[in-house]
Amino acid sequence: MADVLDRILAWAEAEAAVRVVVLTSTRARPEGPPDDLSDYDVIVALDDLDAFDAAAAYGRPAARWGDEHEVHGTRALFRGVVYEDGVKVDWTLWPEEVPALVAERGLTDDLDVGYRVLLDKDGATARWARPTFRAHIPARPTEEEYVALVEEFWWSATYVAKARARDERFFARFALDVDLTHGVLRRMLEWSIEIGRDWGWKPGAYGRGIERELPGDVARKLEAAAGSLERTVSLFRRVAHEVGDALGYAYPQHADDAVSAYIDRLDSARPSSPE
Repeated sequence: MADVLDRILAWAEAEAAVRVVVLTSTRARPEGPPDDLSDYDVIVALDDLDAFDAAAAYGRPAARWGDEHEVHGTRALFRGVVYEDGVKVDWTLWPEEVPALVAERGLTDDLDVGYRVLLDKDGATARWARPTFRAHIPARPTEEEYVALVEEFWWSATYVAKARARDERFFARFALDVDLTHGVLRRMLEWSIEIGRDWGWKPGAYGRGIERELPGDVARKLEAAAGSLERTVSLFRRVAHEVGDALGYAYPQHADDAVSAYIDRLDSARPSSPE
């Protein structure tokens, strides 16, 4: 890690447009990154965003992706870069006035997960608050939110069933993998983990590393559910009941019964039901 940061700092110190450099996320947390493959999440505040040069900042890029967002009402840029040596740096580019806005209005979520100031040419970060490490931790759901998530699962399940009935296999995989598994089942699994952690655990992005946090039998069922609507339904039903019981919420059985019957009707009309 030191070699990568040394190269970035050498560039930043020599580049007049750069005013602040901050390391965030896993490599800035007190407990350190999960492994050597962790990205480098770097915020750079510049007096001219167009002056940023990803190649000059570290090395020759191999692949890039970017978008725009706002920080305290100010336009900022994201520039994710994989370099030829395999190092991946997620650059967040701020106009030079943003560090002062952070001091006045509070840390962004990207900073609250943990940060380390690597360079501050103007002392703009001196009044930043300390991170609470609470960003991105889910709140305990209300009963309405719990019921809504269960019903979202069953609503989404109809798309998988209809796609299978129409022999639309590509769309069926999308609805199963993206909507059901990553969109709904993941959130229910995260709630189940939070219950045992007193709502103090920060999930990884998009379920990253969730297998390590689940009970062994649930992790095995999650792996076995890949590509199977039936096994995904079985796992969701189990976890949703457990979460509801732990929170004192009633599982909306009517949604389960009605949509399960609908799926059965569609499946029975098919010549075969391969997974």
